[in-house]
Amino acid sequence: MDQPHISHGTSLTTTPTVSDAGGVLEHGVEKSDTRLTRASTRRTLEHYETRPTQDASDLLDLPYDILSDEADMNEYLEETTTGVIPKKTVSRVTGRLEEHELVTFKIGDPENPKNWSKPYKWWCTMTVAFTCFTVAFNSAVITADLEGVSERFHVSEEVSLLTITMFVIGFGVGPLAFAPLSELYGRKPVYVLTLGLAVIFEIPCAVAQNIGTLLVCRLIDGIAFSAPMTLVGGTLADLWKNEERGVPMAVFSAAPFIGPAIGPLAGGFLGDAAGWRWLYWIQLILAGVCLGILTFTVPETYAPILLDKRAKKLRKETGDSRYVTERDLDMRPLTQQLAIFLLRPLQLLFLEPIVLLISLYMSVLYGLLYMFFVAYPIVYVEGKGWSEGSTGLMFIPLALGVVCSAVLSPLVNKHYLSVCAKYPDGKPPAEARLIPMMLSCWLIPIGLFIFGWTSYPDVSYWGPMMGGFPVGFGFIFLYNSANNYLVDTYQHLAASALAAKTCIRSFWGAGVVLFTVQMYHTLGYQWASSLLAFLALACCAIPYVFYFYGARIRRLSRYAFHDENEASPVRTKTEGEV
Repeated sequence: MDQPHISHGTSLTTTPTVSDAGGVLEHGVEKSDTRLTRASTRRTLEHYETRPTQDASDLLDLPYDILSDEADMNEYLEETTTGVIPKKTVSRVTGRLEEHELVTFKIGDPENPKNWSKPYKWWCTMTVAFTCFTVAFNSAVITADLEGVSERFHVSEEVSLLTITMFVIGFGVGPLAFAPLSELYGRKPVYVLTLGLAVIFEIPCAVAQNIGTLLVCRLIDGIAFSAPMTLVGGTLADLWKNEERGVPMAVFSAAPFIGPAIGPLAGGFLGDAAGWRWLYWIQLILAGVCLGILTFTVPETYAPILLDKRAKKLRKETGDSRYVTERDLDMRPLTQQLAIFLLRPLQLLFLEPIVLLISLYMSVLYGLLYMFFVAYPIVYVEGKGWSEGSTGLMFIPLALGVVCSAVLSPLVNKHYLSVCAKYPDGKPPAEARLIPMMLSCWLIPIGLFIFGWTSYPDVSYWGPMMGGFPVGFGFIFLYNSANNYLVDTYQHLAASALAAKTCIRSFWGAGVVLFTVQMYHTLGYQWASSLLAFLALACCAIPYVFYFYGARIRRLSRYAFHDENEASPVRTKTEGEV
């Protein structure tokens, strides 16, 4: 099912909308009767869709995928002195013009999460970032003692690797459900319910008596743990204004990559000391801590839910039914809303070359990250005879690379804002987001070549260990650039574009660990790593292709945002210039 497409030009006033019956109507009335609401909507969307975004969550804190194209987004974007925005709409039942009062936050409203005190916002930020770290840690900590699982259940190494695969598959499936659920019911209920579910299913993982139980529970844990990873970016967008969001986003960006780097390090020593089952008990403990802190100290932050509650309270106190939110005015059936949310990512993935190629690139990177979890034990445990704990120490440079890039991320964002200032309207083309990706994409193959060709058993461990630093350093810049580019390119469809990327990325990451062992044993350490390096090297062409030709591709796209008058990031020759 497809939502009507909004043209991003001057034709917005005549864009048809789909009625409940499936026909192309203007809500069953003449177009002239809807000019008031259309004009308001047009101004809102034009203002919102063309303003420069600071990071990948700017557009994700608004319910674009649930609300219809008629929604007045000023309700969620602006604070007002009166706490309401007048709006007239045409009733789908009577066909008459109706007056409503859209409930907003008042100026300086203490109930607006963006107006909370900075210490409290930082508490909420660190809580959700720690939750994100915990989820990433839990995905990787078990790689430290897969041999224990193989010995206990008498299965092959490939079967024990399925404990990683099932978890990562859950990572890809979960966001398709939890993203729309968070828009319908709020972020906190989804946080609490999914973390609670994850904690419960860590118990059978830790006490499993057969491999089937372990694999099924790991899949459920992966699905449940995917919710915090999906919602954290939106939570930060709820809490921080654009100009404040650089450092919080840097903290959040580092967490998903530091977790996998620290997981094998901690898991190696814990597995050596207490056995493989404690790798699951530690997951339960950390997830339980996150669940408790989130439940009792972090309130709901999603503005549409908060305004829904305020509107209901006003209707009850005043008896005036005019107090509503845009969610109240959206009369589409819930099934239709969810179908749009679930199907649109697939549409974008298969119909949009930008989404497809960026998703494939991010999938390669995600697979490389999980490949390291398998390759390090092969190189150090099998090749050098080290213990699992000592092998975990080799992940430190990878983690340091992530931390260094996170520290520099605000500077990259500052550079982007300086680029914005060079344009008369402050709106650089989406391709300006690709500059960090174009510079950092080379670090991944460089790190892989270093790792591969210094991994001989008789060569010092410093070589392959330091190969992890450029890989970790490049990850954050690549991921942030990719997310920002998709957001700026698809604007109000950004959530769907990111969901498509997350889905295909997770399935690729789940599959790559299954053939890593055979690949390294068959090709050898050097050529197995080189094969992956050549793959990453080929992907380096993607940001350059979109930087030079992305604007042209967007103009031909059905879904991508484009402005016929936008300037190109690449200076082209004028007519008659040689």
